[in-house]
Amino acid sequence: MRHNFGAGPCILPQEVFKQASQAVLDFKDGLSILEISHRTAEFEAVVEETVKLIKELMDVPSGYSVVLLQGGASLQFSMVPMNLLPEGGTAAYLETGVWANKAIKEVKVFGTANVVASSKEANFTYVPKDYVIPEDSAYFHCTSNNTIYGTELFSFPKTNVPVVCDMSSDIMSRVIDVSQFDLIYAGAQKNIGPAGLTIAIVKDEILGKSGRKLPSMLDYKVHIDGGSMYNTPPVFSIYVAMLNLRWLKAKGGVAEIEKENKAKAEALYKEIDRNPLFKGTCAVEDRSRMNICFVMENPELEKPFLKFAEENGVEGIKGHRSVGGFRASIYNALPITSVHALIELMQIFAEKHQ
Repeated sequence: MRHNFGAGPCILPQEVFKQASQAVLDFKDGLSILEISHRTAEFEAVVEETVKLIKELMDVPSGYSVVLLQGGASLQFSMVPMNLLPEGGTAAYLETGVWANKAIKEVKVFGTANVVASSKEANFTYVPKDYVIPEDSAYFHCTSNNTIYGTELFSFPKTNVPVVCDMSSDIMSRVIDVSQFDLIYAGAQKNIGPAGLTIAIVKDEILGKSGRKLPSMLDYKVHIDGGSMYNTPPVFSIYVAMLNLRWLKAKGGVAEIEKENKAKAEALYKEIDRNPLFKGTCAVEDRSRMNICFVMENPELEKPFLKFAEENGVEGIKGHRSVGGFRASIYNALPITSVHALIELMQIFAEKHQ
């Protein structure tokens, strides 16, 4: 058995793979999901159910729109300021990693990015706290989970400034209060489905106030008014996301998967802290439940352990080049048995090398 700890695209449930593969062969009357028109009633029903499931699973309040987009979170780095930042305006940003930094870079094309706090000086090993968000900010932007450095925001600031959050790597892994946010965006390829789909949850009242003229493809309102079909949508990605959201709902929804994610993270962090060969890289209070980063006390043992893990069915734990060491991504569909398998290998390796 292979255990997939890859950081993304994500692991998906086997039943979703089976259902999706069948639809590739025959979605409707012998037509593949890959060739069916997105304008058919059958696919329109897929879009409607996907949006409905997102609203239900995340308990999205009235006054918000869910829109299915493309371009990943990377396009959102530009799309957010284009839609929300007035000419000459300033937006507040929390810098907690590479993706936050990329978002900050894009703002500068349209206005000013005010970095209200950063953990860059500590190689992003903690989440800044006790920062001040200026009241005249057009919006405040944060990244809820940092895949590369393994930190996660477990609380969000209370402010009168509109709050925007990139939740690409922890969306639907835990219960959140959507009403705390004015715009949430996420690439689907961590917990929702395959790459190619991006989800945005937008508070309707924040749109249309920037005074900026927008290209149609980069205007949230155009996509909302078009029912996520202003242009040809990523048909297969949306279909697989729908199947995966059905799976999540059948498991008991986000509250239930949060319990499983906590158990997986606690088990692996416990072993990292107990095992003399390994150590965590982040502040304990900010440790991510999705991307668990750790290194070895003796760096010379890292390559041998990586080889040992791969030989025993563990895939995708090599750390990002900017951090080194290891990164175990334990997204929703990863079973706790895979975490136990990794823990067992860590223990066996320690016995051989102490």
